[in-house]
Amino acid sequence: MQIIPIASGKGGVGKSLLSANLAITLGQAGKKVLLVDLDLGASNLHLVIGQQSPKNGIGTFLTGQTKFEDIVMPTDYENVWFIAGDSEIPGLTSLKVSQKNELIKSFTKTDYDYLILDLGAGTHLTILDMFLLSPQGIVVTAPTVTATLNGYLFLKNIVFRMMYNTFKKNSKAYEYLETLKKDTASLQRLYIPKLIEILSEKDPESTELFKKRMAEFRPRLVLNMIDDPKDAERAQKIRRSCQQYLGLDLEHLGVIYRDTMQDKALSSRLPVVVYKPQSILSQAVYRIAEKIMQSEARSFDDEYDLTEASDISFDIAAEEAGDDFGQKMAYVEELAGTGALTAGELAETLRQQQYEITQLRNENTLLKKKLLDAARMGFKV
Repeated sequence: MQIIPIASGKGGVGKSLLSANLAITLGQAGKKVLLVDLDLGASNLHLVIGQQSPKNGIGTFLTGQTKFEDIVMPTDYENVWFIAGDSEIPGLTSLKVSQKNELIKSFTKTDYDYLILDLGAGTHLTILDMFLLSPQGIVVTAPTVTATLNGYLFLKNIVFRMMYNTFKKNSKAYEYLETLKKDTASLQRLYIPKLIEILSEKDPESTELFKKRMAEFRPRLVLNMIDDPKDAERAQKIRRSCQQYLGLDLEHLGVIYRDTMQDKALSSRLPVVVYKPQSILSQAVYRIAEKIMQSEARSFDDEYDLTEASDISFDIAAEEAGDDFGQKMAYVEELAGTGALTAGELAETLRQQQYEITQLRNENTLLKKKLLDAARMGFKV
């Protein structure tokens, strides 16, 4: 079985669109497919495939209300089965380690040709580990500045998560990473290839295993929502940035042009490959599916077990607004170095980040004022 996790650093770039239509396309080709909605904070994949909201899903399974086999539902499409996400169950976006491991073990026991996991946007620990169930996950992004930036941020978090999954606690490599966490500014400017060189000197054995897993890791990129052929060049620039700064080889699966047919298909409660197979969007999905079926299946070594991975996340994103701003600017500098962002796009990003930082500071000031007012009135806070 080939596991295909599909993720994005930013929402609204067409991740669920690709997941649903890719599953149906592979099913049409005679492949047995299980499609899973793991966007647990905003589960709506059933709408994309035209299904009624199921009563049972990931939530009822994790809360013990149903067995795993009872949440696997047939669909109206040949060879395609579906598991809903149950976003309305409180706390589902923040899975416990035991819940995450239970899901992983259940997924790996299934018998399908393809297991497609539609993951949530962002870099939550659960999302990172689910993406690392396969060395061939797909990152969906768009040619906008924010989508490019967040896609790159997602991949950088993935690489650090792989380090923490590989380096055993109390190893010299692990301890060195822990010391780096105390100096966020320096860490942001330490490119992964250089970091690997340092780790090789401090802990050759552990680093050699990590380098082996990095060689096995071959994530794939889909650039969606392009309007102009020039937009497609952004994919190559992202690949060069990942190779230079992350030491990561990124496979380019293809581009998808923006197509208004998708909106019509969604309003008709039909996947676009069913609603209009000859549309530009559908043809792009068919080409991507063909590449996936022709590609050689890859896997991590047998010792790479995510159910035994450390539950300590290497959280690159800082909590304070000022640190977060500086961190994002570091990523912008990296992308600018290979020409992935133009001068105009850099200026746009700076303006947007300044606006976001101002909003966060205003919100923090307001919250602090409310807390102080409540304390003066004698309320417990």
